[in-house]
Amino acid sequence: MRVILVLAGLSSLALAACAQKDPVAVGSAISGGARATASLRTANGLDAGHANVAEVAGGLRYTVDVKGLPAGTHGAHIHTTGRCDAPDFTTAGGHWNPTSAKHGSMNPQGPHEGDLPNLIVGTDGRGTLGVTVPGATMAGLLDADGAAIVIHAGADDLMTDPSGNSGGRIACGVFTAA
Repeated sequence: MRVILVLAGLSSLALAACAQKDPVAVGSAISGGARATASLRTANGLDAGHANVAEVAGGLRYTVDVKGLPAGTHGAHIHTTGRCDAPDFTTAGGHWNPTSAKHGSMNPQGPHEGDLPNLIVGTDGRGTLGVTVPGATMAGLLDADGAAIVIHAGADDLMTDPSGNSGGRIACGVFTAA
């Protein structure tokens, strides 16, 4: 009986703790928050979809919708420069990393603000991704030289610095304020 009472008391405490909420949780929409968009293109100029970013409480919320890409798992990253010159999109620079963290969510010294989860593209060439990156700011993203989103040929291993061994760049889009 004593064990049941102790468990009941602990359950009550746990439920009470769950009932308390932060006034604004990370990822919650901000009224009038800044937004930006990017039109993704392949190296030969074909439409590859779009990406949107919105300022939310405590970070930035990215939504990516791709089409016409090879089926499989692809690394997706935010890059430091708002340029997407074909054929290899190297003008987009390296990953956006204002805090000098290491690459990848599996890296004990990471992730940085440019790291997004892998994008899964189906056999129909379509894929979607939605993620909130805590700590990222629209002012940082849309700085003097802008930023780009890059889709890579292979999967990101979520650990290896600087790019997760995700291979070549197959699609790119420059963010512009919406």
